[in-house]
Amino acid sequence: MNKFVAVAAVSALAITASAGVAAARDQIRIVGSSTVFPYTQAVVEEFTNMGNAAPVLESTGTGGGMRIFCGGVGVDHPDITGASRPMTQGEYENCVANGVDNVTEVLVGYDGLSIAHSVSGPDLDLTEAQIFQALAAQVEVDGEIVPNPYQNWSEIDPSFPDSPIVVFGPPPTSGTRDAFVELVMHDGCKAFPAIDALEGDARRDVCDRMRTDGPFIEAGENDNLIVQRLQADSNALGIFGYSFLYENQDTLKAVAVNGIEPNEQTIGEGTYPVARPLFFYIKNAHRGVIPGLQEFAEEYVSENSFGPNGYLHERGLITLSDADRETTRATVAEGRHFDRHTN
Repeated sequence: MNKFVAVAAVSALAITASAGVAAARDQIRIVGSSTVFPYTQAVVEEFTNMGNAAPVLESTGTGGGMRIFCGGVGVDHPDITGASRPMTQGEYENCVANGVDNVTEVLVGYDGLSIAHSVSGPDLDLTEAQIFQALAAQVEVDGEIVPNPYQNWSEIDPSFPDSPIVVFGPPPTSGTRDAFVELVMHDGCKAFPAIDALEGDARRDVCDRMRTDGPFIEAGENDNLIVQRLQADSNALGIFGYSFLYENQDTLKAVAVNGIEPNEQTIGEGTYPVARPLFFYIKNAHRGVIPGLQEFAEEYVSENSFGPNGYLHERGLITLSDADRETTRATVAEGRHFDRHTN
């Protein structure tokens, strides 16, 4: 913490000058991923119960959070953003261009990207190739790449239900969407020779693009709304973080991917094919200036919070190893500078 004393003094001048006010705000402001949101919300509740001012928490999606977070330094800009993927090179460059050139990246734990539906629906086990066939804008049929013709699950595999393909999922601004495209769609498109033979932008255009003709429905950044829709429609599937499945096990069940269902063991050991790391990013210029910011970050990575018996684990977070938790705590305590060029 000592190393922040001098930084805080300079930062205080920068923040108050940029905002044109005499004092910094007294509430921490947090934006970012809807997947990270329930974990951050739990830390906010614990932090507030300790007698601190309640942080302001907003679910904006990973991409939206990065844009807001990287907008500048000062009381008009957030202090922390949650992310369900690492900061991209472009986001890092935008941060630096706007003076946000001292950021700490904090690895919180791991999460499975779940595909789920109502407990009243049939059990499903989908391969990544079949998921690609259901959701891609273009697919391969008889060796040709064509607009997706599949409307019912049974058209992809006769053993599947003869019911319409209806999948609620995240918008392009979401880190969950980015992870889904990278971990599922990219792997799924490899199963089709004509698509796999494409190169560069032509391949990315086919493997990245989700269909827009009805079966895939962008449901916004609020994963709770997807959960509610699945509870109301036993035929629909939804894509969201494992924590939302974990917290709604009484009404939802997982769709297996490549024969493996998401749970603490399969996500933690890496056998579940759709697992990803979760992060939050701290604006170091705000440490020592925004009251409680350092203390909030330290609570987030305390054993009571993200340890194996912590309250985040109870909400579905897959815990880091002992060694990785110690590294994360040191990263937060020291405010280690994150450089996208070297990470």
